[in-house]
Amino acid sequence: MNLLLPEIAAAYLLTFARVGTLIMLMPGLGEQLVSARLRLAFALLVSLVLFPMVRPLLPVSGAGPGSPALVALLFGETLIGLMLGLTVRMLLAALQTAGLIISQNLGLSYAMTVDPTMGGQQAAIGNFLVLLGTTLILVTDLHHLALDAIAHSYQVLPPSGAPGMGEAAMLALRAVARGFSLAVQIAAPFIAFGILFNLGLGVLSRLMPQFQVFFLGMPASILIGMLILAGSLGVLMSVFLDDIGRYLAEFAGR
Repeated sequence: MNLLLPEIAAAYLLTFARVGTLIMLMPGLGEQLVSARLRLAFALLVSLVLFPMVRPLLPVSGAGPGSPALVALLFGETLIGLMLGLTVRMLLAALQTAGLIISQNLGLSYAMTVDPTMGGQQAAIGNFLVLLGTTLILVTDLHHLALDAIAHSYQVLPPSGAPGMGEAAMLALRAVARGFSLAVQIAAPFIAFGILFNLGLGVLSRLMPQFQVFFLGMPASILIGMLILAGSLGVLMSVFLDDIGRYLAEFAGR
């Protein structure tokens, strides 16, 4: 039994390397507002639950503690967890990008607040969308799908060392493209509104050169834009939830 303890400990450490990294980046649970100790405890618990299923897939037989093979596997598992976690974060960042686009079209790009999830100064509308999206992920139980995707990731990317740079680059490019496309879809009504509204202001300024359109345009843009945001918020968030749900379902093999 004592001879098996180092092998079991090494296998659990490899499981925690991937699962812990994914938990730290998972939407809803990987935010800065969540206590680091709570995230660590949850990651240890999920690793313990997945360990019986994952252990046969881990090539740790003969790899003693501190051996180069074990270090390479540990680095590879951490890199896989970081890569998969960041791809999901790219979709969540689509809300921040959409909020920035909306703010620019409404004339509120100067309204900056502290991002409570990741820190730093961000657009106020973007922070609102991120908080709302994170709340809806937890309310609609999409975090359960994320946990299922963590378990299924061992079938998609088996633990065999560091992943290929070509595959990692392709996955990152697809995630960035999908996140940007989602941000444009969410902000599309406001992009159309901004174009039409500014075109109307331009025509009005040509028809009435003495009229100061700026004093009329800025309040009207904010007022109409907020009305559009209030009326379309449910549709915008449903688009976000459908897209991130499909993305997680692909990783979960559903």
